[in-house]
Amino acid sequence: MFLDESIALLERTPRVIHELLLGLPETWLGAADTDGGWTSRDVIGHLISGEVDDWIPRAEIIVAEGPSRPFTSFDRFAHVTRDRDVPLHALIDRFSDLRADNLGRLRELVDDDTDLDLPGTHPDFGAVTLRELIAAWAVHDLDHLAQVQAALAASRDAAVGPWKASLGILLRREPAGSGG
Repeated sequence: MFLDESIALLERTPRVIHELLLGLPETWLGAADTDGGWTSRDVIGHLISGEVDDWIPRAEIIVAEGPSRPFTSFDRFAHVTRDRDVPLHALIDRFSDLRADNLGRLRELVDDDTDLDLPGTHPDFGAVTLRELIAAWAVHDLDHLAQVQAALAASRDAAVGPWKASLGILLRREPAGSGG
């Protein structure tokens, strides 16, 4: 049940991104979620990196080798140079394809609910389970979907005028203690 529930969310993320971003004018896409943060394009690149180097490779390590082999470190910024000149629609398509393949692989890796309790070793967090990895994957998606929405909202930060005072998505962009 846990696996099916997690996959139900994970399989929706590419569709949400596709519907939210594809075809939007650049004026919506150029802002970062926070000062020095990521644009929507950066988020998609990062999600691609996760599909290639994080979630499934780590799940495979847990299933094949357990805690004896720690996960390799994950480069959260690999997308910056890798995707520099790739059109947004191509990034969205690549993410969608990778995610579909990875969810198929996840179904192959997990035979039953007992597999979800298999242990692994994270380089920073120490002992983790496959269940925790899958839960983190789903919540990671939600975190980055919120980040995409914050980046879109940021593109209209100044344009909303006095309504900013009641738009929480914009208020969260203000540094703590700025009174904004």
